[in-house]
Amino acid sequence: MTEEEELRPLERRVLQMRAEGQDDAEIAQRFHRSPEHIGRVADLARIARHPSVDSRGADGDDLRPLERRVLAWRDDGATPEDLAPKFKHSPEHMARVEDLARYKLRRTNG
Repeated sequence: MTEEEELRPLERRVLQMRAEGQDDAEIAQRFHRSPEHIGRVADLARIARHPSVDSRGADGDDLRPLERRVLAWRDDGATPEDLAPKFKHSPEHMARVEDLARYKLRRTNG
């Protein structure tokens, strides 16, 4: 992953706007924040992140905890109807969560 891909969208935009010559007050006005906040965003964007801060799971996937849990239960034989009360969602929602998680895994694993 390149350095820019590791940045959040706000961080990328703040750094880009600074590079274009806008000062922190102008940027702050655009984002409805204080100039001090923008300065902190820019300063912190330049600090390397520790790999464990990444939102990805231990095996490199980008699944949310809910998605990992649903896949584990489904792999153990649970149906969306079984999972719905556990997660307080409809069976249809649980099926969508599973479908999205499997899509993410296919996309990540090529």
